[in-house]
Amino acid sequence: MSRILVTGGAGFIASELAEKLSHKKEDEIVVVDNLQTGMRIKVPEGMYQNIKFIKCDVNIFKDISAVFFAYKFDYVFHYAATVGVRRTLENPVKVLDDINGIRNILDLSKNTGVSRVFFSSSSEVYGEPVEIPQNEDTTPLNSKLPYAIVKNIGEAFLRSYQVEYDLNYTIFRFFNTYGVKQSPDFVISKFIRSALQGHDLTVFGEGDQTRTFCFVDDNTDAVLGAFYGNECVNDVMNVGSNVEMNILELAKTIIEITGSKSKITHLPPLKEGDMTRRMPDNSKMMSILGRDLLPLHAGISKILENTSYILS
Repeated sequence: MSRILVTGGAGFIASELAEKLSHKKEDEIVVVDNLQTGMRIKVPEGMYQNIKFIKCDVNIFKDISAVFFAYKFDYVFHYAATVGVRRTLENPVKVLDDINGIRNILDLSKNTGVSRVFFSSSSEVYGEPVEIPQNEDTTPLNSKLPYAIVKNIGEAFLRSYQVEYDLNYTIFRFFNTYGVKQSPDFVISKFIRSALQGHDLTVFGEGDQTRTFCFVDDNTDAVLGAFYGNECVNDVMNVGSNVEMNILELAKTIIEITGSKSKITHLPPLKEGDMTRRMPDNSKMMSILGRDLLPLHAGISKILENTSYILS
């Protein structure tokens, strides 16, 4: 039996991860979230007897320390963070507060015998690409945005605690991930919602900025492969698709798949935070996953099977 903590577990990816972790009935999963952006409904607490939800802010030491001392965790997945391009640009101080949460998690982990901390970093750390695909070991980390800086600091903390305290870690640099539970302010969920409601799909600038899109099951299966297979110990792994698509093409694809009569309109480019390209070298991920990724059309179709959730 293992006791596993998932922070930010009322969020999109972390709630999906917690549900899959709970499939091992002998393990105990504790989910914490302050519910500022997460939603309690995303936590599958009622479905599984081995999941417990605790409302808690990891940035407040007395809150999260009480949880650690009560449960004595074996593993920690630290996913709690302020996310979303606009939200992070508009609330930079709140983003920087997440450094406190990172340090709290690591101090408590090394003092209570946690075996490994799994950290959700981001493709944002790469900033504007200097090489494509972006490789964990060779691509410089050059973003100056507060969100990316905090993720980079988190990675540095993990490496430092491993050297000083022998606390093992795995860093996941997540590229764009999508799925049914994703918040409506992210691009695919926003476009699908607009298309289903017959509203215009808005893109920034010409829409020629490119992204890759990874279905959430591929993300979580790769993460769990690293966890259960004891892979990527004290290492970094890109988690994302390597199929590149520009945002204008994405909007057209969603209109086509949904059969919508929506139009595409253009807004002025964002002043910052909208990188021109993003595409990972995902060879580590693919080696662990051991199967092909779900194509975008199939992933969007899965979302459309749950339109009541999307439009709620």
